[in-house]
Amino acid sequence: MEELKVMEEGTTTQYIVIRLGQEQFGIDIQYIDNIVRMQHITRVPKLAPYLKGVINLRGEVIPIMSICLKMGLAPDEESKATRIIIVKLEQYGTIGMMVDEVKEVVTLNMASQVEKMAYDKDDKNNFILGVGKYEGGLISLLDLNAVVQEK
Repeated sequence: MEELKVMEEGTTTQYIVIRLGQEQFGIDIQYIDNIVRMQHITRVPKLAPYLKGVINLRGEVIPIMSICLKMGLAPDEESKATRIIIVKLEQYGTIGMMVDEVKEVVTLNMASQVEKMAYDKDDKNNFILGVGKYEGGLISLLDLNAVVQEK
């Protein structure tokens, strides 16, 4: 009965909740191809500082980026919880993103649980689409296209 009510109110979207430092962020699950444990990253010279290098995942070479460095947060601290989220984006192809921890999958009602963020359209450092309200906490929803876009 509860699920039916949610569908009538508006569309819902599933987000995977990740931790970067002390902050929680959400990534739209439709873009996620895979989540893998941290592995050796091969450095590639002359890349942007936020690009850590590449990994070989089942024969496919995938560039790995640090979302923390890209967004100007504290550098990544690798631990047992560190994961690489493999995302597929139309414009940019497949890319891996280092995250401190993958927490859970949440379903948010776009009408009642998500507040859109008002930003200057020319702001190149706008990585957040909106803020999701879930179980008394807030989850910043990442705009993956803005995150992977080269500046």
